[in-house]
Amino acid sequence: MNWLRYIMKTMGKIAGALVMLSMMASAAQASTRPAPTPVTGTWLNPRGTVAVKAGDCSGKLCGWVSWASPVALADAAAADVPHLIGTELLQNYRPAGANRWTGRVFVPDMGRAFQSTIEQIDPQHLKISGCILGGLFCKSQIWRRS
Repeated sequence: MNWLRYIMKTMGKIAGALVMLSMMASAAQASTRPAPTPVTGTWLNPRGTVAVKAGDCSGKLCGWVSWASPVALADAAAADVPHLIGTELLQNYRPAGANRWTGRVFVPDMGRAFQSTIEQIDPQHLKISGCILGGLFCKSQIWRRS
């Protein structure tokens, strides 16, 4: 009977070791998963009238108008922004936490830049908020990846 107890004890140790190896393999696999989709890429405003290409600018995040509808072009021109394509809308954003950046957003139809935050809601959506008067008045938009 001692040999049976010995085998059962050994089998328990082997099973425990297999469970441990399985857990270690799962942890290793989780750590090698790709990082979340970055904010870089092309984004459309909520009305689909402006596309902005976001990318690196001297270690910060910036975004330039890559396409605009005739309505957006006319609105910008009325605010003395005659060349909307190429205009830097997202200016000097820097990390401010997980999936969050702070910088300035240029609003072409107002002809002004405001303090702003970008929050990546998920890989396909950004929440861009701009504030005036020290954050007293804020407005947000949800942009989608193009």
